[in-house]
Amino acid sequence: MSSSLQLGLMVGPAIPIPVPPEIVEALVSVEITERDVGPSAFTLQFTMSNSSILPTLFILSGGSPFPIIRVVLSATLNGSVTVLADGVVTQVQVMPGSDAAHSILQVTGEDLSKLMDKLDLTGLPFPAMPAEAAVALVLAKYLALGVLPVIVPSIMLDVPIPTDRIPAQQGTDLKYITALAAKVGYVFYVAPGPIPGTSTAYWGPRIKVGAPQTALNMDMDAFTNTARITFTYQPQKAVMPIVFIQNQQTHIPLPIPIPPITPLNPPLGLVNLPPSNTKPLKETAKYTPVQAILTGIAAAANTADTVEGKGSLDVLRYGRILTPRSLVGVRGAGLAFDGLYYVSEVKHSIKAGEFMQNFTLSRNGLISTVPTVAA
Repeated sequence: MSSSLQLGLMVGPAIPIPVPPEIVEALVSVEITERDVGPSAFTLQFTMSNSSILPTLFILSGGSPFPIIRVVLSATLNGSVTVLADGVVTQVQVMPGSDAAHSILQVTGEDLSKLMDKLDLTGLPFPAMPAEAAVALVLAKYLALGVLPVIVPSIMLDVPIPTDRIPAQQGTDLKYITALAAKVGYVFYVAPGPIPGTSTAYWGPRIKVGAPQTALNMDMDAFTNTARITFTYQPQKAVMPIVFIQNQQTHIPLPIPIPPITPLNPPLGLVNLPPSNTKPLKETAKYTPVQAILTGIAAAANTADTVEGKGSLDVLRYGRILTPRSLVGVRGAGLAFDGLYYVSEVKHSIKAGEFMQNFTLSRNGLISTVPTVAA
């Protein structure tokens, strides 16, 4: 590893603790995938002698009083600590090594949302409370694991009267929270950090605004910090959802088209063809008008990004760790593709002396909406 990059590893049943230095030194490969929605996954590979007790740290966890083994991996780059992964082990494999005296221990896992998808609690009541309160109660049981809830209240405040109906959980905690998010046009995910041993459970809108990360520079001589990015423009990908709002007097559903541009999904490109496809969301006729519109806004945002960029970078040259679910600038790609992008996916690949990232960028149009991109 470079002297400017240091890895930290914590392992333990439920509450992880720092491992001895020799275990960190045995770590030869790290693969982590982070997406803007859905679970993150990680794969760690250790080299060990055939007599090593290293596998015991992971394999015997299934027989302990705690049915989970937790792994936290962090990286310190130029004095800044970034939590790359915080999750539970789902699979352990021992594979042949480079010689007869050594083996490779491969540990695979997912983020802490995996724990939320284990127990089916269908029928658990949540009387007289909006969705935000139900989400807070569901996530409260994971506070002991360092899961910090971040809940953005919805503008659709729906507090059911117990004499009319009592909402009840359907499925596991993860399925229930995700379903509540989809109902108001929100997303739910669990992100590692902000400090080792904690994770952030976010329930709210997908946000595509904010301060951009260090720009990705292409073909700029000494300022180049990323390999060439391949861009794709697919205008036919955009879909305009049509929601239906039922007239209370006539009970006739009124169709309302939903545009893809919203305050939380602003135009990052100046030129974008109108959606050529429509998608009727017929189930919205059962919703309130506000709920139907929010569902339509979320559906429109999911297909609005017609420009996609895929590339890779050397983290040590880039000078920081590119993170998903935020903006980043691109320079040197030409008039059509320069500007701000949303980072929808990042794949970390770490080996001895090397830290590479493959990334996927997206935005909703060609030609930048900003005159310059910060370096």
